[in-house]
Amino acid sequence: MKIGEKIRAAREDMDLSQEEVSSLIPINQSSYSKIERDIQEPNLEQLRRICQILKLDPAYLLMLDKFENTNNEDLLFAKEIKNLYQRIYKNKTPD
Repeated sequence: MKIGEKIRAAREDMDLSQEEVSSLIPINQSSYSKIERDIQEPNLEQLRRICQILKLDPAYLLMLDKFENTNNEDLLFAKEIKNLYQRIYKNKTPD
């Protein structure tokens, strides 16, 4: 599940509208809608406020648990693969 989907599900579980949450952050409703649809990423302050308002664990929201068993060697290897991919496909990033 993507970040926006998790945020939307938490908001709906709390029976809040997008307008209510966006006014508490505060950002405009259109920008908040883009966050829920994974079109726009929240900045750090917006992310902090969203977690506070919707009572979300940032580690859950950012899927940090996926990396708990990752060591430095794995991270370096992943970085090398990303760099190789970018060199081959000219500044395109993998999804």
